[in-house]
Amino acid sequence: MIDHTIYIGTLRAKGKVTYLETASGGKIFENEKIWDGYIKHWANTAVNARRLTQLDYEDGMPIIIMWPEEPIPNKPFIHIYYNERLVKYFDSTLGHLAINVNGKIFNFAKKINENEILTKEEYFYRPALGEFAPSPNTGKQEISVNGKSYFDKFGRNFMRGIHVLHVEGIDTDKLFKILKEELDIIHNTPPKPEEPENYPDFHVIKRSCTSIVRNGLRKYGFKKVKGVVPRDFFVNAAYNLQKEKGLKVKIYKMPQLLVPECSPSKPTFLFNIKNWFRVKTLKYES
Repeated sequence: MIDHTIYIGTLRAKGKVTYLETASGGKIFENEKIWDGYIKHWANTAVNARRLTQLDYEDGMPIIIMWPEEPIPNKPFIHIYYNERLVKYFDSTLGHLAINVNGKIFNFAKKINENEILTKEEYFYRPALGEFAPSPNTGKQEISVNGKSYFDKFGRNFMRGIHVLHVEGIDTDKLFKILKEELDIIHNTPPKPEEPENYPDFHVIKRSCTSIVRNGLRKYGFKKVKGVVPRDFFVNAAYNLQKEKGLKVKIYKMPQLLVPECSPSKPTFLFNIKNWFRVKTLKYES
């Protein structure tokens, strides 16, 4: 049985020896693989860590996930995430959108296995190991090669720059229920035999990562939020939610944590002319 205990300590790298040093001087994961991306960005930094259920392909050991110590909002909140586009995938030309409801991140996508609810650490900080890594053959997704699948879905913050719309004052239980119903619809829709890995009702305009989140917010009561493309919707939502009474709103960006497995992401073009002007009114916090 895999030990999923969350450990807190300082990430250390001394030559080829890596480990998590606890406050009492203990060494955790000393004989296990710690991803190079963590060492690059967080060596000698306080982090959280635990073992995942998924196994590394090279040694067959549980993959270790690490994430930085970050403040947790003390009030119910949502985060809308606009993920910049991945330059190596045509399907990513428009970028991506996801939503965090009080710590549970809803991800909607074309691939059935990417329609899920994730913890913050698994959405942002999965290592590029095992099934989360890009294929060593193509540098992209490659399903079931030599009995192994490379989904290329490691931590989104290592893959992209991410714009965050933080909102407080929403009934998060109500919104969570609305979005969970959408996720259940996806999981209960039988796939097409010729494309078993895809969600058959996915549509870039009518049934996408953006439109499902947009429709959920509109069903909640925010009728003014509009948009089809992730970045256009993000700008529209930020612009309109700032005007809603009773809401506390702020905007900031999580810069991409660059690693060799992924090229720098790029922001997508704004299609709606109105958003060319709206985006200039948005004040990003540092």
